[in-house]
Amino acid sequence: MLSLKTSADIYLEEADELLKKGDTVQAAEKLYKAAEEAIRLLSFILKLNLEIVNTKSLTDAVFLISERLKDDKIPIYWASAISLITVNLSKEVVKDLRNDVEELVKIADREYIKVLGRG
Repeated sequence: MLSLKTSADIYLEEADELLKKGDTVQAAEKLYKAAEEAIRLLSFILKLNLEIVNTKSLTDAVFLISERLKDDKIPIYWASAISLITVNLSKEVVKDLRNDVEELVKIADREYIKVLGRG
C-alpha cells in the first residue's frame, strides 16, 4: 500500500535525523515547521478560510481547529512548537517537546486520510 507523506511528516523525519546528529537548534526549527505545516493542512481540510501569514494567524487557526475537532490538547501541542523556536533548549527538552509536535502531525495525518477516503 502506498503511504503518502505530508510536508509535516517530512519535517518531523528531518528533525529526528538532526536530533540523532545532536543538532538541537536545527531539529527544533524543523519540529516547529512540522507543527506549522500540520496547522496549515488542518486549516485547509477544515476549510477555515484563514489567510495564515504569521504566528498570530497560525495561533488563531490553532484555536479554531481545536474547537472544530473538539480537542483541547491542540493548543498545548502548538505551545510546545512555539517554545521550540523561542528558547534555546537542551536536547532532552527538545525530545520531550517533539512528542507534542508528533501528536499534532498525527492529528493532521488522520484528518488528511479522512479526506482522501472521501475522494
